[in-house]
Amino acid sequence: MVLLPSNVSKKGKGLTVGVLGGGHIGKQLVQVLLEKNGLKPSQINISSRRPETLEEFVKRGIMCYFDNQRLVAWADVLFLCCLPSHLPKVCAELQFHLPKHCLVYSFLSAVPLNRLAQLLGHSFILKPQYEFVACDSVNMWLFRGHVTAALKDPEVIDASCPLAMRGGLCLDPKWLFGLLYSLLNMCTAANVGSTEALGLINELFQLKGPGTVAFILNNFVNSSYASSLTPDESFPWINLVDVQSKETPLSCFISRNNSMQGCLSALYNSVMVDPLKGKKETGKPKDGTLSVITPSHCKKSDFV
Repeated sequence: MVLLPSNVSKKGKGLTVGVLGGGHIGKQLVQVLLEKNGLKPSQINISSRRPETLEEFVKRGIMCYFDNQRLVAWADVLFLCCLPSHLPKVCAELQFHLPKHCLVYSFLSAVPLNRLAQLLGHSFILKPQYEFVACDSVNMWLFRGHVTAALKDPEVIDASCPLAMRGGLCLDPKWLFGLLYSLLNMCTAANVGSTEALGLINELFQLKGPGTVAFILNNFVNSSYASSLTPDESFPWINLVDVQSKETPLSCFISRNNSMQGCLSALYNSVMVDPLKGKKETGKPKDGTLSVITPSHCKKSDFV
């Protein structure tokens, strides 16, 4: 997870992250957010049917309660970690209460993205789509009992890179396109101009300097729209459901740009190995990371 500077948050104090569900997944997610992202406990809230089981987080300064509507009214980013059987009731509670700027990230693999968007009445949703294939190295995922411990293992870090997954696991690259468009939406919600938004994203991913390729307007919207966009004008609001199901200018650009793929993969590995180092150094391509997305036939997109 990558967080933009505090001026992009509607609250101006850094992004607020809500975790809906205090079970095994929710607890491990919170540990990762605290240890790998440097989030303060005050930036995280948890809503759980059993908040009394979350005493370890309460002691660390995280607000824990059972009030899903309160959580979504507060959060800039909402992680759905509830059981699939609880989803209909949860969505009924949240429908009509989700702020437009709240990014929903779903861990519910059994519920398709379009169905989830329909249930929530909300299109600002990210949902990773994984595929599993039997292979000799699949057991690498079983060597550690906790995510935070696994993400200290260089082999797991390398295998978990979103653009170059190994160990019998692969992630649909549309997740990455959705992530990047979600950052644009956050900037749009904060009335950040298009030029500044691009600058923030390029700085965030350290896409500057020798050996890197920076994003430009045409990578996110079609040429005609990009030519009409003034520097102080914000990007249009992007429907993330469309982004994760349709071809876009961004999907075409990244799918056929090995240098960009290499930069993003290198930065992921750098940040996961040493978060502070990753913030200081420019991501540079590594050998073996330049063919991580299979280019598809990209037509001229009419996106936006």
